[in-house]
Amino acid sequence: MSRLKDLREKRGYTQIYMQMKTGINQSDFSKIENGKRYYTFEQCKRIALALNTSMDYLAGLTDVEDPYPRSN
Repeated sequence: MSRLKDLREKRGYTQIYMQMKTGINQSDFSKIENGKRYYTFEQCKRIALALNTSMDYLAGLTDVEDPYPRSN
């Protein structure tokens, strides 16, 4: 989960800020970052939106940080 932590720190966000943006408890977010807990699909989606990236990037399926174009 180092991608998650690296990206969060690159954006200048704290775990508390991520809690406010995603609704994921800071303690749980810390466990996700440290690989002690996996996130659900919904949590991954909220994290990707908050960090302006793709779920594929968070999962390590691509090295492109940019999000995919979103449809409305």
